[in-house]
Amino acid sequence: MRLATWLGKRLAAIVLSLLVVSLLVFSVIHLTPGSPEQALLGTRRTTPEALEAIRARHHLDQPFLAQYGHWLTEALRLDFGSSIRSNQPVATVLEERVPLTLFLAAYAAIIALAVSIPAGLVAGLRHGSRTDRTITLLSTLAISSPSFVVGFLLLYVFGVGLDWFPMFGVGDGFVDRVWHLTLPAIALALPALAIVARQTRAAAFDVGHQDFVTFARARGLSRRVVWGRYALRNSALPVVTTSGLILAYFVTGALLVETTFAIPGMGTLMVESVTAKDIPVVQALAVFAALFVLTANLAADLAQTALDPRVRKAVLG
Repeated sequence: MRLATWLGKRLAAIVLSLLVVSLLVFSVIHLTPGSPEQALLGTRRTTPEALEAIRARHHLDQPFLAQYGHWLTEALRLDFGSSIRSNQPVATVLEERVPLTLFLAAYAAIIALAVSIPAGLVAGLRHGSRTDRTITLLSTLAISSPSFVVGFLLLYVFGVGLDWFPMFGVGDGFVDRVWHLTLPAIALALPALAIVARQTRAAAFDVGHQDFVTFARARGLSRRVVWGRYALRNSALPVVTTSGLILAYFVTGALLVETTFAIPGMGTLMVESVTAKDIPVVQALAVFAALFVLTANLAADLAQTALDPRVRKAVLG
């Protein structure tokens, strides 16, 4: 199978998945109690003339599939209507919130990878040692600890007790923002960090017992060269395989962390919009989250194809 054919099939699957998600998201206004007009109005009072304008604007006098077609056409132009709460265009609302969540997710990903891969390598190549047992125990605790609980503990210890980091706010400028978002990024990174560390540990242990590593050691290569040239590259493959899901977690898992630290990102926007029944914003957030998850998985598959000769051979034929 050639790369173009494989990539075309993956893109077609993404488009189909997005169509299904968009249809489900659009159906929300017809599944909520009351009429679609009332769902779009929320708690706002209106006149008969304004109600008729809403019907015309959203084509509510047409069949369901025709309404969906109009909505999808506008969504492709990034026009999801106006927010019920603020009466601003939904695109404007997302433009204010999405970059902050992406910044937090990228920061958390950097922390997770910078800590988990070295820790997993050390644990795997020193299997059974005290270091291995300590890293395994800490990773188990990190996986089993809810992010909002970790967030409260970090706030109490490093925000209140030691006063090393700000408790709330997002800062102005890059350096100040990094400082303000350090605790939220750690809370968000811990579960993924633990998973990647365990995957790297298992892969490093397996690689460490392969013949080519034994041969490299017999040739007199230093431990650092063996780790860097053989163990790291081969141990990274399982991490790349699941990196799409991990990247998706950093965005979708930000909801609890942003709520805990009062960060005005996508997570808090989703909570506020669901509470206020701001359906246009909820629809846009759901579509964006689905697009991000599907794109992240495609990027992970491409990376795996580039790094793993076995997968590359299966794809390219």
